Amino acid sequence: MPTTPAEPTPSTVPAPAPTKHRRRKITRTKVAVSAALAAGVAGGVLVSANAATTAAAALPASATGDSRTVVEPKVPSTVCKTLTAGLSMTSRKSDAAKEAAPPDTARIQAALDACKQSGTGTVAVKLTASTSTSSSTAAKAAFLTGPVTVPQGVVLLLDTGVTLYGSLNAADYQVTGKPTCGTVTTDSGGCKALITVSGANAGVESVRASGGAQGTIDGRGDMTLYGKSVTWWALATQAKTESRNQNNPRMIQAVKANNFTLYNINLVNSANFHVSFQNATGFTAWGVRIKTPATARNTDGIDPAGATDVTIANSYVMTGDDGVAIKGGSAASKNITVKNSHFYGTHGISIGSETTSGVSNVLVSNNTITGTDTLGNASASSVGLRVKSSAANGGKVSQVTYLSNCITKVKQPLVFDTRYSGGTGSSVPFFTGILVNGVRSTASTANAKSVLTGYDAARPLGLTLANVSLDTTALTASYASVGLYNTNLTPSGTGVTTSTLTGSGTVPTCTFPSYPAL
Repeated sequence: MPTTPAEPTPSTVPAPAPTKHRRRKITRTKVAVSAALAAGVAGGVLVSANAATTAAAALPASATGDSRTVVEPKVPSTVCKTLTAGLSMTSRKSDAAKEAAPPDTARIQAALDACKQSGTGTVAVKLTASTSTSSSTAAKAAFLTGPVTVPQGVVLLLDTGVTLYGSLNAADYQVTGKPTCGTVTTDSGGCKALITVSGANAGVESVRASGGAQGTIDGRGDMTLYGKSVTWWALATQAKTESRNQNNPRMIQAVKANNFTLYNINLVNSANFHVSFQNATGFTAWGVRIKTPATARNTDGIDPAGATDVTIANSYVMTGDDGVAIKGGSAASKNITVKNSHFYGTHGISIGSETTSGVSNVLVSNNTITGTDTLGNASASSVGLRVKSSAANGGKVSQVTYLSNCITKVKQPLVFDTRYSGGTGSSVPFFTGILVNGVRSTASTANAKSVLTGYDAARPLGLTLANVSLDTTALTASYASVGLYNTNLTPSGTGVTTSTLTGSGTVPTCTFPSYPAL
């Protein structure tokens, strides 16, 4: 695979016909899916293993994911304001005076505010490099900023090769009345995000060059904070050791911001979560490249929470926590697609652990998951495909489909766990209507195993395994009703029943692309 493809295409099955996403031609080998599944066969009721007089059921219908027709975004045609870089920052750091008071915060915010739209229109605030005026003067392509807010109808647009650096002065992020940002305490929430998206029809995007280069936002989580002797990542590690909370800023946080777009942007070295999309409808992440080491704690890739109509596509994600974490805590999440993307050193493509308000109609297709990052670091919790929750924050998770995904070098290829981390309470999780059709795992780590755990006999895990080949078949299973077709994984345990289904198709043929150069 080229290192900078227009659209990554792992070895995958085609999505079923009901899905509304437009696809480009995929050149790599795919798995043949039965015509019945491709057409979205209904009536996939599992039959018990001992019901000899009942005909075997067909595979259940697939989830359809995002209800929108999603095509590749375009950067805004109208540039409202253009700002020119005044810094070089070849070592990713400026002088002490600029680190104490980032010079670009005010002018970026002023431009964003001046371009706010009142209707559905979208314009850009563009960050560009300066041009060299002589052979002795280098062009400048760096901006240094504290927190900024992107308002309605505005796209923060980085030109090719431009880098926006986040402040290392923790005081810049301080939330009034909350714990001190840049410290480890019993509470959290002390820091504003580097970029807050506050209105509809907004975005964070860059201009991709023909060779694949993009603009970059660098959270500098690995660098020593101004006036301190610790990094953001070291605070996260300290918090784990002390069973407390780090107060670190997220990179991008969009709350109640409908129709938000991330497009062709590099997000690197975040101090905490890279992207959080909360309580809104309409989110497209396309051509996003997230690159933070597997050793950087709590640096989730993209987290839709209380989100409806979401597509995460054609992206590369390397982080120190979940690559994607779909959550349904205070509000339900539904109609979500994760497709044609690649994950490195993450905790997998996850749902949960907050599912109190429910998660439904999720389609995860044509992805690859590698348990190590590009630096060779193994994930501390290397998982392939995962749904996790507990009675502390559980609810119903239903109609989740995994179509033709490839997994390598992980500890747990498949995890469907209603008793995650031993959480207790009255919010009991119930996972049902989960279809895994087409998955292969290779090179699993020593003692690797999958987890298939329903909550109890009244709320069993409802799962179908079709066209599944795992290089390790070790598993833990309990309270599960599992339909089987062409799978080498046969669960057994307390409260586990299995049934044989009819179907067609084969296991994916997998290749795992390298992370592209940034």
